Amino acid sequence: MPRLTEPYGGALKDLLVSEDEAKDLKARSVDLKSVFLTASEEFDLELLMIGAYSPLEGFMTRDDYEEVLNDLRLSQGLIWPIPVTLGISEELANRISPGEEVALRDQEGFMLGVMEVEDLWKPDKRREAREIFQTDEDEHPGVVKLFEEKGEYYIGGKVKGISLPIHYDYRMLRRTPKEMREWFKKVGWHRILAFQTRRPLHNAHKAVTLKAADEIGANILLHPIVGPTSPGDIEYYSRIRCYQAILKTYPPETAILNLLPMAMRMAGPREALLQAIINKNYGCTHFMVTPNHADPFTATKRPPYYPRYSALEFVRQHEKEVGIEAVPFERMVYVEELGQYLREDQCPKDCTPRRLSAKELRRRLEFGLEIPEWFSPKEVVEELRRAYPPRSKQGFTIFFTGLSGAGKSTLARILYTKFLEMGDRPVTLLDGDIVRRHLSSELGFSKEHRHINVIRIGFVASEITKNGGIAICAPIAPYERSRRYNRELISRYGGYIEVYVATPLDVCMERDRKGLYALALSGKKKGVTGIDDPYEPPKDPEVVIDTTDMEPEEAAQEILSYLKKTGYLGRAIYAY
Repeated sequence: MPRLTEPYGGALKDLLVSEDEAKDLKARSVDLKSVFLTASEEFDLELLMIGAYSPLEGFMTRDDYEEVLNDLRLSQGLIWPIPVTLGISEELANRISPGEEVALRDQEGFMLGVMEVEDLWKPDKRREAREIFQTDEDEHPGVVKLFEEKGEYYIGGKVKGISLPIHYDYRMLRRTPKEMREWFKKVGWHRILAFQTRRPLHNAHKAVTLKAADEIGANILLHPIVGPTSPGDIEYYSRIRCYQAILKTYPPETAILNLLPMAMRMAGPREALLQAIINKNYGCTHFMVTPNHADPFTATKRPPYYPRYSALEFVRQHEKEVGIEAVPFERMVYVEELGQYLREDQCPKDCTPRRLSAKELRRRLEFGLEIPEWFSPKEVVEELRRAYPPRSKQGFTIFFTGLSGAGKSTLARILYTKFLEMGDRPVTLLDGDIVRRHLSSELGFSKEHRHINVIRIGFVASEITKNGGIAICAPIAPYERSRRYNRELISRYGGYIEVYVATPLDVCMERDRKGLYALALSGKKKGVTGIDDPYEPPKDPEVVIDTTDMEPEEAAQEILSYLKKTGYLGRAIYAY
């Protein structure tokens, strides 16, 4: 009887300890220092504990970290493309010594495991970014997470797993590598094609996976990622419902769905190779690589970050050593005259190939336009329409930013009354000064406190947007970091319109309605934005307004015109 492929490195490293040992570790945890994991580190810990990151037995030590950056290998010699590290603050690093144990806790404080610290060091994150992402610029979301979410110091060592993170959803779809391998053996599958995705699947995806599986004599593991992915991706509950819907249209005994608890780095070629290793550990023999695999900007207005097919080429360079075969994702088109999908280069010359890109699909959903029946099963389209209602029915946030005195609050109040007059959505005004008094009264005006204040506003606005309302935010919001965080958060649930009120500093100082600039210039007040604290202009706002020679009502009409043009107020003037 054919055997399943061996795990990477020869054996699955299941790091979960026995119940008795777990009980002992919990009893000793009261004397251990605690490390609170970020969301991404929590997913890494889960993959470590279930053996998906085999042969790793814990978070990397400095030797493995340096080898991965320098030579794409672990210190033992096996290929490994991306560091799996645990970050901590400088304050905690000063209190930890190699040789001691630390408790690994989720964001709510629940202990998931214990790690014996073997190594502690301060990494060169810029070098890490350049090696892993091929850039250290904050345009790349992976770089942003590395710099802003990861601790300044790293600690490494073997992990003893006490409990997997608790998932109350889709429990039957969360098989571990061991459980997946047992299932494959039970049903007799030994050649398995993994298709890993972070977006909903449609008929073209079904056609390409079935065609590839048929050519190599394999069955299919649909293995979508359910951890953090790229900003703008559809939330995963909607995605899973789409996967469940399209799975029903596959021929019987062809494919199975399993969820992968992974936090994507969006690292292109290196990430594709890491995903190939993970899927080998799940028992797969083949791994499908898309043209822009793990690229942060596919299906967006921006061009792809990594060269097309670079991920496929990278995985193919190492597939023999890793032990899993790369399968290209071939572009399929619908041939209406034949009523079927064909590879693009196989389309007869007298026929018309039809295709719909992910970007075009999103546009049609946002503007309530038709989606052709050949593109996707109706159950998938219905789910997507629930997830992406037309813009005229979505909640949205208008986020003003600009110097004090620029005119933000006045514009916000005018829009607030206009939306109340329209009456088609609930409206909330989150003015900067009002929020300071009621939501952030304990905060000062340090850079970190200003950041916290702005992302608190963003959280409230995201809840309003999620529930179909309009949030109007009018803080100064001087830092691009805070505004980017809010854009990514709120865009998951509806529209996000950043309005940069670009009134020059000298005009704002002439107005000085609150007397801030006078106090700053006299030395009686420190930390005033524009005087002794920087203001970072937005990089790509939806609307830019200079109120120097513009009446407030006129400026408000500029914003309303944008909302009408883009479909948030009534049907779009044109669906661009």
